[in-house]
Amino acid sequence: MMTNLDILVLLVVVVLIFQRLRSLLGTRPTAEKHIRLSKESAEKLYNILKTESERQEALSVAAKNEELVPVEDEDISELDKTLRRIPHFNKETFLKSAQRVFQITTDAFNKADVETLEMLLSPRLFKKFQEIINQRQQDGLCAETDFICFDKAEIIKAEISDDQVAKISVEFMSQQVNILRDKDGKVIEGDENYIQNITDVWTFERALASTSPNWILTSTKK
Repeated sequence: MMTNLDILVLLVVVVLIFQRLRSLLGTRPTAEKHIRLSKESAEKLYNILKTESERQEALSVAAKNEELVPVEDEDISELDKTLRRIPHFNKETFLKSAQRVFQITTDAFNKADVETLEMLLSPRLFKKFQEIINQRQQDGLCAETDFICFDKAEIIKAEISDDQVAKISVEFMSQQVNILRDKDGKVIEGDENYIQNITDVWTFERALASTSPNWILTSTKK
């Protein structure tokens, strides 16, 4: 049974959520209707927030416990020794993000979305991508990639330069359907019914002194 105080707390939480949404999505229309939540709806929202909070806390505790497990240097590889020198680095989190960047970059490249590419790539790599995109547009070509799945995503190399820049190379093995169409939409390269097994090695960099946690893609090789 919820008390009046409990309901008040829930309503405060709801107000904070709507304020957060408004700041993210923009100002409200002047004719916007006031939204009122019933006690049942407030309880459901509270349970959702509580469950998510507990899940995040459990993940945080698990990550801290993993970091606290003592491991003798002689028991780990040279690769892992290097990764341990990167502040707050988590291999699983990094690989999940790298896989996401792989898909976003591939999609943006095919769609000629240079704004997205510029945010993800180093200036040198972005210039190469842009040159290919410009040439395709001049030739009236259109590339399409139907990404199926990752068979593997593994860190195969890591190093930290003298100027404290971390470089991590990830080997991706994925299944894709790649085709190239001409200006009339005719397939001139690839096969819509053929799934390719493709291996790529992408390298990401980040300055250890940087306040940004983002890694920049600097190299893509097959």
